[in-house]
Amino acid sequence: MRRLLLYVIPLAVALASCSAYRYHTTKIQSADFSQYRTYGWLPPVDSLSKSYFDNDIAEANILETANRELEARGLTYTKNQPDLLFRYIAIVNNKKRPIYGGMGPWGMWGYHPWMWGPGWGWGWGWGWNRPVGEERYRASHIIIEAKDRRSNKVIWQARGSGEARDPERAINKLPEVVSGIMDQFPLAPAAKR
Repeated sequence: MRRLLLYVIPLAVALASCSAYRYHTTKIQSADFSQYRTYGWLPPVDSLSKSYFDNDIAEANILETANRELEARGLTYTKNQPDLLFRYIAIVNNKKRPIYGGMGPWGMWGYHPWMWGPGWGWGWGWGWNRPVGEERYRASHIIIEAKDRRSNKVIWQARGSGEARDPERAINKLPEVVSGIMDQFPLAPAAKR
């Protein structure tokens, strides 16, 4: 039983991590974010992607969460010449990824060329070292960027990327994704300072 758990637990962790969002950010290194006090929103950028996020519910989930996160960082929303202008870009597109291993002659329980000889069991590389096909999936990217109103330059951008399995789940996950994106913003929430 313990031996089975040694194989099942890492596999479950690997599969669970496949659906998680990953976050990336970039900024102008010399920008002093502490000088900004107010913010506003630009219209979202139109995307030629699947229309998962092209609806009022998705927009509300993105804006409400981002507003809450920005206000927690000491910024105040205004329509009258804000210091920072934010906008978001939502993209869902089709991607391909290789499928590795499996049960069979080169997989988990069959002969494996990297084993110490022919036989059954796990070989070096855990039996998952060769692509056996491709699968299509939908990749979701939520990008939020901040533009300095005076210079009209984008000074910060962050992206959350993950798999969109279906529109409803992707839309319901937006608050979590936007919070993860805003964690990348150079100003920490007031409670963490």
